[in-house]
Amino acid sequence: MSFLTVDLADRTPVRALAQEPARGGPLAAALARIWHRRYLFAAVFATVLGLAVTALLMIQRQYVASGSVIVAEAEPGANNASMAWIQKIGDPADIESQILVIRSPRLLRLAIDDNLVAAVLAECRYAATGGHPDRISEKDAACTKLTTDRNALVDYLQKRYTVLSSGRSRIITIGYKSPLPETAQTMANGLINAFLDDQREAQASSRKAAADWLHTEISQLDASIRADETRIQTFRRRKGLLKGSLAPISAERLTSISQQLAAAETAKADAAARLSEIEAKGARGADSAPAVLASPTIVSLKQQLSGVSAQLANQSTLLGANHPVIRALETEQASLRARIEQEIGNVAKGLRKSYEASNALAKSLRAQLETAKTDAAAAMDDEASIEGMVRNAEIKRTRYADLVKRAGELETERRILTGSTRLVSLAELPQEPFSPKAVPFLAGGIVLAGVLAAAAALLRDYTDRRVRTSAQLMAGTGAPVFAQLPSLEPAGLVGRFSERQRELDLAEALARARVDPVMQNVLRNLHAHLVLAGACKSRVILVTSAKPREGKSFTAFALAGIGAASGRRVLVVECDLRRPNFEASLGLGRGPGLGGVLRGEIDPADVVVQAGRFDVIPAGTPTADSTELLMGDRMADFLKWSRRYDLVLLDTPPTSLLMDAAMLARHVDGVLCCARYGRSQLSDTVETVANLRRAGGHVLGIAMTMVRPGIQSTYDVMPLPDPRTAASAR
Repeated sequence: MSFLTVDLADRTPVRALAQEPARGGPLAAALARIWHRRYLFAAVFATVLGLAVTALLMIQRQYVASGSVIVAEAEPGANNASMAWIQKIGDPADIESQILVIRSPRLLRLAIDDNLVAAVLAECRYAATGGHPDRISEKDAACTKLTTDRNALVDYLQKRYTVLSSGRSRIITIGYKSPLPETAQTMANGLINAFLDDQREAQASSRKAAADWLHTEISQLDASIRADETRIQTFRRRKGLLKGSLAPISAERLTSISQQLAAAETAKADAAARLSEIEAKGARGADSAPAVLASPTIVSLKQQLSGVSAQLANQSTLLGANHPVIRALETEQASLRARIEQEIGNVAKGLRKSYEASNALAKSLRAQLETAKTDAAAAMDDEASIEGMVRNAEIKRTRYADLVKRAGELETERRILTGSTRLVSLAELPQEPFSPKAVPFLAGGIVLAGVLAAAAALLRDYTDRRVRTSAQLMAGTGAPVFAQLPSLEPAGLVGRFSERQRELDLAEALARARVDPVMQNVLRNLHAHLVLAGACKSRVILVTSAKPREGKSFTAFALAGIGAASGRRVLVVECDLRRPNFEASLGLGRGPGLGGVLRGEIDPADVVVQAGRFDVIPAGTPTADSTELLMGDRMADFLKWSRRYDLVLLDTPPTSLLMDAAMLARHVDGVLCCARYGRSQLSDTVETVANLRRAGGHVLGIAMTMVRPGIQSTYDVMPLPDPRTAASAR
């Protein structure tokens, strides 16, 4: 593609891209980025791996001894195991609670009491002295403190014990880590034995406490039952609620009074009936009343009266009315009748007395009946109260029986108790160290070193916004990259290392560039692009950069040398009036320079200095009013004067420091921006190109300087980006 027909002055810069498009997918792109930062990758990898090897050699060996116990076994008599116990077997929550018990400070103190302090002290001194316990170190005081401070000893042990459950089983593994294998075994077995003893003691003590509580409850219930029975009997006696033959005495008494009252009422009614019969028939007819006829005396008197009356009738037929016999019989008859009347009166009087007695008895029995009813009702209430008391007593008797039964069961369990936790295996003496293990440790170190090195390389590559590729500059600025000037390095490995951190001065760099064939080839291509970029014969090119030390002065002089070698008249003008360096770097001698010309002190032709095949106008004496001088009319006149040369190169100050380059950009035929490989920030270059364009300058292209050999192509010209690709990248 030709650069002659493309004008990029009015193009909008495309957003900067981080890198050129990757090929082969994300993995290939990542590997390419890592290869791009291979020196950083190698440095980080070697550092991390070296630290891993050093740590492997310095870390003290640790031995781990572990034993196992099984918890929540079925209680004795598994066929009669309680549902709560069956649910507890294998319950993760119960296993976790047992682990917390084992790790508790209380259990650790129990284990410490089993003569473990000496082993802990020996281990602490061994670890503090690096395997030489005979040496006395400053840490020995801390180890001695463990023998007096129980809390510090517990904290020390908690960091070294490991208590874990084995998968979904009921087995708990207890381990201890120590630099001494004997200590590891002793400490692990000490905690295991302390746990087993604590479990057995806890279960036995819990059953004994439960049995004691049950016996206390039984005694209290027995006393309460006896008190209830005494209170019931006392209440019965006080209320008169004694039992009869068939029912309570109050009920039997009520029944008896009711029966007596019924009999009295019957007798009263009978007496009243008989008395009314006698009184209803009168005195004469009363002798036929049933009550009268029931009297034996009256019956006997009536029989006598009938006999006398019969005799009187027989004698009346024989004797006269005044006969003494008749008179005697009549007298006897009257006497008998009087006696009958008297007896009838006596019967009536007796019936009346019987009636009155029955009536009085009935009244008395009625009063007694009411009293008996009241007593019976009260007795029923009292019986209800007694029934409640009896029911409470029965409940207590039932509970008493249950407690007696449970106390017997607990006593039996306590006598045959073997514990729900038993030993699976004690800790054995470890033969091999648990950590560090050389192969896994080094493998992990290699993996970690690779990961960290790759992360460092990728992070550095992603965050590095320095100029690395021509695609970055083209996409960010919209300007073509005319050339990639290689870094000038001396031949040989020793020379490269000796000058790796030293930057060449301008004279030395130009001298090396003249004998470097690759550099000469790149400069020829750059010169050709600048010449072909415009149609006019005379070309005034402004050479600038975003920041200092990015190779603009070198590029200007190197281009001047190539142009002069091709037969053109070339002029290099130093426009950095504040910090001029041409005279000192090239040994041109002190003169008024461009500053004198712009002040009208001297003609341009009088300040020209010949430097080989081309001419140079230095800046002259440093001045602070460089911007004002470059903006003046004398600068425009100077540029017109300079067109007598075929190629004029203006070396201006960096655009990020002064506005001098922007002031001159509109007065020149084109601008060549320089960006240093691996140092210039892409954002600075993009901003520089944009500012020059806004100032009216025509940015011809970009020259990458000090490109590392073998990293970028140093002889091919990068083509302009396709407009459609650039538009899609905005």
